This record gives sequence, structure tokens and C-alpha cells, in this order.
Amino acid sequence: MKNLEQLRKQIRSGRFIMSNLQQIRKQIRSGQFIQSTSGVLPGLVQGNVVILPKEQADQFVRFCELNPKPCPIIGVSKPGDVSIPILGDSLDICRDIPEYHVFEKGSLVSVMHNIESLWQDDSVTIVLGCSFSFEDALQSQGISVRNIELGLNVSMYDTNIPLIPTEYFSGNMVVSMRPFKHQQIDQVIKITAEFEKSHGAPIHIGQPQDIGIQDISKPEYGDPVPLEVNDILVFWACGVTTQRVLRQAQLPSLITHAPGKMLITDFDYENLTKRLQ
Repeated sequence: MKNLEQLRKQIRSGRFIMSNLQQIRKQIRSGQFIQSTSGVLPGLVQGNVVILPKEQADQFVRFCELNPKPCPIIGVSKPGDVSIPILGDSLDICRDIPEYHVFEKGSLVSVMHNIESLWQDDSVTIVLGCSFSFEDALQSQGISVRNIELGLNVSMYDTNIPLIPTEYFSGNMVVSMRPFKHQQIDQVIKITAEFEKSHGAPIHIGQPQDIGIQDISKPEYGDPVPLEVNDILVFWACGVTTQRVLRQAQLPSLITHAPGKMLITDFDYENLTKRLQ
């Protein structure tokens, strides 16, 4: 069995094919792969996951539609169905995420690697695009993504950026941060803007205090990524926004992915967006 570092070397060499997706899925389902999926299977779209009872899921879909930048929907399951055909032929939402977080009334009550025992006939899965999907595009253009190079989860922060509220859901945006050099910024914006279903272009560049982040060395989610002299901090809307909003809503039950440990779909961004049209 290949260890994570061997997998990362293969990832960077560009030799992964669909058989490697099946290998990773097998490792996730057996509990052997529990790491961040940042940089894993580059090119394939990854997604944030929210699992709710149908009535609450319908309400939350409406909230996401009003806030597409942090909450770009790429798939919604039928009630009680563990598969999401638009995202893959053999997905099993109960087993295909490295780590699940289970919440009750806003509090984390359990961390699991398989949620078959919690699945209900009215469970609905909502999958939202993730910025991990554009990281490979940046790397393919020679732009280093530091959290991947260092084998770290991306840094994610709570902000003071308000979302459009609904009757049931409200709150502020969560962002992910990646540092780049000044001469890279224009290219970074241009590349990521093409990934509308994966949060698109940055929502803020520069001082973190301007969006309510007081200490960049202490992310609320993910890992602190070391900064270098002359780094420019670039922030994207992040799907963990959904987790923050849902926790604040104090729902009786909620299941999500652990931040940075995403659902890996069967498709690259171009092919998936064609399926979504």
C-alpha cells in the first residue's frame, strides 16, 4: 500500500489515471486514508458535503442559491439515496469521505469515517464546489501552491463578510487563504476566475484585518501555512461557510465533511460543468 508521500510524488508527476481514483476510494472506505484531500488526484473536482433531512435540505438549497460564491451547488441527492450520479457512477456518500463530522444543535458530537449507521430514508446530500479544484490549474501554470508543497491542509478563517440571509439561515463567510508573490497575482486571479463552480476569483487580497481576521497564524480550520517575506495573502470564498452557518442555526442533526477532507468526484472541472448545464 502506497503511503501518502508516495501518492503525492505520483500526483505531482501527473501519472494518476482513473484506476488511482478507485485506489484512493478503496483506502478511504477502509479507513486507511484519513488525510486532507488537497492536492490529491489533481484535476478531479472535489466537493464540500452537507447532509440534512429533506425539509431542512430544501431550505438550505435556497440559501446556497442566494450565496453562490461561497456555496456553489454541484450536486444534490434524492432523499435516502447514497449515490449522486451526476458526480460519479459509484459514489457512496456514507463511505467516500475521509472524515465526517456529526453535529447536534450546533455542537460537534462525533467524528466518524463511515456514516451508514446514521443514514435515514429522508437524508439528502448537498455537494458544493471546492477551491481545491483550481489548485491543479495553478500548479500546471508553474504557480506553487504552498499548502500542497508542504503537505498541509489549506488555512481557513472566519470573517466579518455578511451573507444574504433567509428565514432559516444567516451568518458570515468563511475564506481559504493561499499566499503568492506580487508578480503572480494577476495570473492567479485570471486562472481561478474560470472556476465559477469552485468559488471562482478571490474575494479579497491583502490585509486580513480588513475582513475581520485578527491573527493570520491561527486559522479556525485547516493548518497554519508558513508565510515568507513579500507574500501577498489571497483569500477565496470557502465552502466551510456552510458548516459555520448550519452550526449557528442549531439544527437537531447535521453531518458534514471534516474541513479539508472532501468528496472526490469522478470528473474534471470541464466535464462536470458540462453535466451541470
